[in-house]
Amino acid sequence: MHQASRPTQFGIGASLRRHEDPALISGKGRFVADLVPEGALHAFVLRSAVAHGRFTLHGLAAARAADGVADIITGADVTRLGTLPCLGMLDNADGSTPYVPPYPVLPLDRVRHVGEALAMVVGQSRAAAQAAAELIEPRFEELPCVVDGAAALAEGAPLLWEQLGSNLAFDAEHGDREATDAAFAGAHKVVRLELVNNRLVANFLEPRGALGVYDPESGRYHLTAGSQGVHLLVPALADHVLKIPRERLHVVTPDVGGGFGTKYFTYREYALVLLAAERTGRPVAWIADRVEHFLADYHGRDHVSRAELALDEEGRFLAVRADTVANMGAYLGQMAVFVGIAGGGMVPGVYRTPAVHVRMRGAYTNTVPVDAYRGAGRPEAAYLIERLVDKAAREIGMAPDEIRRRNMIGSGEIPFTTPTGRTYDSGDFAGHMARAMERADWAGFAAREKVSLANGRLRGIGMATYIEACSGGGPEEARVDLMPDGTATIRIGTQSSGQGHHTAYAQLAGAQLGISPDRIKVIQGDSDEIARGAGTGGSRSIPVGGTGVFRAAGVLAEKLRERAGESLEAAPDDIELGANMARIKGTDRAVAIGALIAAMDEGERQESRAWQPPAPTYPNGTHIAEVEIDPETGAILIHSYTVVDDFGVALNPLLLEGQIHGGVAQGIGQAMLERTVYDGESGQLVTASLMDYCLPRADDVPMFDFEMRNMPSATNALGMKGAGEAGAIGACPALVNAVCDALARAGGASHIDMPMTPESVWKALRGGDEK
Repeated sequence: MHQASRPTQFGIGASLRRHEDPALISGKGRFVADLVPEGALHAFVLRSAVAHGRFTLHGLAAARAADGVADIITGADVTRLGTLPCLGMLDNADGSTPYVPPYPVLPLDRVRHVGEALAMVVGQSRAAAQAAAELIEPRFEELPCVVDGAAALAEGAPLLWEQLGSNLAFDAEHGDREATDAAFAGAHKVVRLELVNNRLVANFLEPRGALGVYDPESGRYHLTAGSQGVHLLVPALADHVLKIPRERLHVVTPDVGGGFGTKYFTYREYALVLLAAERTGRPVAWIADRVEHFLADYHGRDHVSRAELALDEEGRFLAVRADTVANMGAYLGQMAVFVGIAGGGMVPGVYRTPAVHVRMRGAYTNTVPVDAYRGAGRPEAAYLIERLVDKAAREIGMAPDEIRRRNMIGSGEIPFTTPTGRTYDSGDFAGHMARAMERADWAGFAAREKVSLANGRLRGIGMATYIEACSGGGPEEARVDLMPDGTATIRIGTQSSGQGHHTAYAQLAGAQLGISPDRIKVIQGDSDEIARGAGTGGSRSIPVGGTGVFRAAGVLAEKLRERAGESLEAAPDDIELGANMARIKGTDRAVAIGALIAAMDEGERQESRAWQPPAPTYPNGTHIAEVEIDPETGAILIHSYTVVDDFGVALNPLLLEGQIHGGVAQGIGQAMLERTVYDGESGQLVTASLMDYCLPRADDVPMFDFEMRNMPSATNALGMKGAGEAGAIGACPALVNAVCDALARAGGASHIDMPMTPESVWKALRGGDEK
């Protein structure tokens, strides 16, 4: 296939501004709440104020008789429906298959976390629905609750699912237990850490929403919902919940205001608005408020790991061992188990470690269920290994870069297969680290520390390397149509929620077709328009979906060359496409691409190509953070932040760097600010609003120094690697390593858990390990 030259004026490698931005920043975007038709009903969800208990609903008759009420749906009304699915289950270490408890659309008589839906009230307005919901009195027989994962696995803990006999969701492992134990038995040095990966709430700009419509003539349901791919919702809802043929469900996703993994999933409210629309004969809309987001949307992270690193006399790694308890919440989410699979497999990082064993146990607790959140297991793995490596360097008296360099997989050893079965196809890990140190002026740190100390401040510097497996999943199909007016249209099953897919896909197609990206339209988010798709998640859109676009456009480009060759009396190989023209190379003889398209038959103007990668891509790099701490208050200031990354081939460096900035900002949030707190006695979510849950502000985020040292991936024709999650993966260990460096230089704690708040830093300076 002909490859477009790169970079081109507007193709691969060009830093184009996003075509979609003018509409979004001028208020012309169309989100779910903007699409609610006149005459639609509005839904309000009554939620549990109790973490665990049996319940009955009283006052339903009065609520149904209230002004403006059209319907009330309770657990008794959804018994014909199925349950929300859990996909991608893994086997227990003993070979058994874990039990997956039912996740009902509405519970019949028992709740298992604060915020669990009890009923949906449908009214002429949201206010009318909410007023009627306040007439319903849930009466509870409260049961003991447990909110901590380790406590849930302890003997005598309150049980969420009695049929299990415990709160153990699964007990899985990665690697070789015997080889790892043997390596530890013969180790010269063992470094140990207990690591908390704090629970997070996604807090995207646009809260979730759904609009349900039912057509009684066709028996077809129509759902409009903010999602990360319509073909994620269709099988989950049709096959598992509604139990109808997929062709009877039409899903549309308009503009989406952020997702971060949390909008990848099927939620109760999506089924409820469809059922309500069928029962009332009118469109039904539900739009969450911010508190509902905290109480009802999947949370992220929440792992506690006991981690160990075994070393020989020379500081070389012999083995890594980890025992992790993952708090799963009250139910198993749709992709929740995948987080453990992804995380356990990436624990070796970029290091040549002969033996690895990771035990991963999931625990049911009376909390909001946890599922994939930006990085989905990869941040947890990077944090674990990079904190161990930094602590090992300090304990054996070796520089943090030297211990890493001594143990890194060399570029000459690639492809390299890790003890957990991951095969890295490309990368120059030591080179990335060296370049990051150069850009961060690592060698000049001592002089900067002297200045800080003279000003009564502490200073620390920390690095973290990372590697992630991403860009996998099922096949992604792209269809490209050449239009008679000389434009092109792309249809694809991924879903942009702020990443800039319209611009990126248009660049890829334009690189092949010679059509400027502003003349290429992208259609996404409509299950009737798009044949299939695996959605956006796991940094897969450009390496997987983009490959489909590139291949389909490439076939059409060959047709254009053939047509142009006939018109210009030249061989197709002598034709170049660009600037909306087909031109004989090295001459001024050309024909407009639009004229060529106009002469083509309709069937000739359309091509579809599906792409499923044979293996993941492995983006990798090094992050370096430098911080200053006020010892009197514990306040942290990030002075500089350096990133050197390998993304294979950069399609649009401008958009790619924006992805890294956003990911690092989320990492700063997790490392320094964000904390989800449940009361251990009542199970109440204490941090249930932005009054108590702290997010990064502009002044918390430094200017970033960013560079790419790209080594093309061997797993796709574009050579591209996923980039959407990388910033969030490298940020936390780099920041914690920097703060721990400052603490150690001042004689404080050797480790501090996230989030590193001023209070916890102040305590760590005075009282040793905060544990």
